[in-house]
Amino acid sequence: MPRVYESIKDKLTLPKIIHLVGTNGKGTTGRFLASSLYSLGFNVGHYTSPHILNFNERIWLNGQNIKNNLLDSAHTELLKILTKENADALSYFEYTTLLSIYIYKEMDYIVFEAGLGGEFDATAVFENILTLITPIDIDHEAFLGNDIQSIARTKLNAIQKQAILGTQNHKEVFEVAKEVALEKNVEIIRYETLLTSEDKLKIAIISKNNLLEPYLENNLCLAVSALKKLNIEYFVDSFNESRLFGRLTPLNENILLDVGHNTLAASSIYNSLKESKYTLVYNSFKDKDYQEILTILKPIICDVEIIEVEDERAESVEIIAETLQLLDIKYQKFSKINPDKKYLVFGSFSVAETFLKAYNE
Repeated sequence: MPRVYESIKDKLTLPKIIHLVGTNGKGTTGRFLASSLYSLGFNVGHYTSPHILNFNERIWLNGQNIKNNLLDSAHTELLKILTKENADALSYFEYTTLLSIYIYKEMDYIVFEAGLGGEFDATAVFENILTLITPIDIDHEAFLGNDIQSIARTKLNAIQKQAILGTQNHKEVFEVAKEVALEKNVEIIRYETLLTSEDKLKIAIISKNNLLEPYLENNLCLAVSALKKLNIEYFVDSFNESRLFGRLTPLNENILLDVGHNTLAASSIYNSLKESKYTLVYNSFKDKDYQEILTILKPIICDVEIIEVEDERAESVEIIAETLQLLDIKYQKFSKINPDKKYLVFGSFSVAETFLKAYNE
C-alpha cells in the first residue's frame, strides 16, 4: 500500500483526514463525527468497514451511501492511473481504501476508519490532521499480538501528529500512549480534558434524544471531543441523523441487532441490556473467544438459536453447540422468528448479514 500510494499520490487530492483506530466503536464514533460535520455544512466522507449487506455501505458521502454510478466511474478512473501490476498487487481492502480516497477528493473532511490494525493498516499511509483512539482490547491476536501492550502499541503507532484517547478499559493503553507520545513527539490527550460542563450537558441531551445506550454515549463523547479539538462549534441537533445501523438497532419491537463480535462488545451489550432476557441468535468466527463471549452474555440469555453462516471463517454449528452445552445454556438451530420472543442478534457482520437476508425474505 505505501509503495502503490507513493506512485500515484501526485494525482490525488487529500482533504483533511481524521483517522480512527481502536478495537471497538470506530464505526459509531466515525458516524457521529461525520454526520455532525455534514449537518454543520461541511462536505464529508466516512470510510468504514466491513459492510453488512451492500458494499456501498463502506463509502458514505454527505449523508448517504455512495450511488452505484459514482462508484463505477471512480473505479474506472482509478484503474487508469494505476499500473496493472500495482492494481493486481493490492488486496481487496487496500484497493477499496484507495478508491475511497479518489472518491473523497472534493470533500472538506474524511473520517477514515482503520481496518483491524494500526500503523500497518492501509488507511495509515495518508497524512491526517487528527487520530481518534476508540477502546482498545484483545482481538485479532494473530495479527496484532497476544497482550494489551502489543495491541495498543501497534494501534497507537498509527498516530502522526495529535490524538485523542477515548474511553479505555486497560491502564496499559495509557502507559503505552505516554511512551508513544515521547518516542514520536506527538500530542496524545484524553477526551475528558476537552469537554466542559456545557458539553456534558449537550451530550446528555443528545443521548436522550437519540435513545443512545451507554457504550454509544462513550463514542459520542469522543466524537464531540474531536469537534472541540478542531474548534468547530456544534449544536444538539447536529447529531439527529447520526446513528449507525447495526449497533443495537431495533428491527422491530422484539428484535435487536448488533454487529459486535468480541468480548469487549459483549460486555457493552450486557451492560446495556442487563434488565431484560433475550433469545440470542448467534454464531462466531473461529478465532474469537466465543466461550468467554457467551459467558458474559449468559445472564441476559434465555436460550440460543445458532445461525449457520456460510463463511470459511465461521465456527461450525456443532462446535458452538458443544460450547453451549458446557455453559449449560439451552440451544437449538435458528429457523424462523417467533413473534412472542425477544431476540438479540449478535456475533459479527456475517451473522447480521445472514440473519437480515433470512428476515427480509
